[in-house]
Amino acid sequence: MFMSKKLCEHPKGLKQQLIQKLLYCTGEMEHFQKYMQDQAFLIQLLEWLLRGVSGVIMVNNPLSGILILIALSIASPWQTLLGSLGLFSSTVMAILIGQERAEVSRGEHGYNGMLVALLIGVFSSAGEWYWWLLLPACLAGAATTFLHSGMAAVLDKWELPVSVFPFNTVLLLYLACTGIENPYFPNHPALPLGAALSINSTHVDIPQLMQGIVLGVGQIYACDAVGSSLIILSAVMLYSPVLAFHALLGSSLGVLAGLSVAVQQDALYTGLASFNGALGCMAVGGLLFTLSWRTHAFSIICAFLSSYADIALSNLLANVGLPSSSWAATLTISLMLLVSGRSLSTYRIAIGQDSSSGGPLHTPSQSAETNTDSSSA
Repeated sequence: MFMSKKLCEHPKGLKQQLIQKLLYCTGEMEHFQKYMQDQAFLIQLLEWLLRGVSGVIMVNNPLSGILILIALSIASPWQTLLGSLGLFSSTVMAILIGQERAEVSRGEHGYNGMLVALLIGVFSSAGEWYWWLLLPACLAGAATTFLHSGMAAVLDKWELPVSVFPFNTVLLLYLACTGIENPYFPNHPALPLGAALSINSTHVDIPQLMQGIVLGVGQIYACDAVGSSLIILSAVMLYSPVLAFHALLGSSLGVLAGLSVAVQQDALYTGLASFNGALGCMAVGGLLFTLSWRTHAFSIICAFLSSYADIALSNLLANVGLPSSSWAATLTISLMLLVSGRSLSTYRIAIGQDSSSGGPLHTPSQSAETNTDSSSA
């Protein structure tokens, strides 16, 4: 009898240990971050870089960073190389100019560099393994760190995050400088999302639309492979299921917004019309505000605003051959953060406050208390 009782308790203990280990890998992995503080500098740098990889999609988890690197390597090893170089140069530049160690360790000075290097490769018309691109990828990545430092001094006054303002600015400057006929760095001209092509029809392929929703998450990394996009989505889910849900929701709303104004079907099927919606929905519904029915409703609004703004900016900037990139989501998120109405501002998480896996699950009263304490200090 005693033997059977022990046998029944043993599997239950193993199950609890397994669940505990899985939970250890979620969120920001704070215990692992404390453990890394006693390690050699190069090992710490590796962790910072991995957190920077995941920071592109508003995640702060080194395991998520590993999953995302695997996904990008499957889709395009060349793009992964460029992105890693931009990530490394921007992070090292932040260390050299003496940025706050806490910010560097969270990967905050890496994701802009990675993004700009990835997009330099995407817009290049010279093909893959064009080694000249290593130079602008490295320089542009380092430049984002300088812009991040300068813009932080201004945006902090309005309690706004720097976000991907440096990436959007440096990419726009690079493409405007090089153009489509540059002998060393030629680029593809950006096409408007709203311009109707001759092959565009009223018939919509539903399976491809569903694929476009998943690709809307992958396009945040300029990735157009379904398998890699699913891995990226799983990396977000590892950090926060709430964030992953809002990523898919925002991408779905971006597709709906694109359908409502009849954008090019290729943009719908490849996720180009929906990734700004995913970014806007994630920021409001899963990262910068506490979770409630109000913030969930505002995340839907933000997703639609980001998507429509992206279509408008794309049509406008395409006249000079430039992409809208993620300007729409960046500006819309900043606008949502500036809203002074109590229905939204009460739920806002103060900049610098821990918003890891438990962050989106704070109650409104807890959020109000922390915001009051931070303002009174």
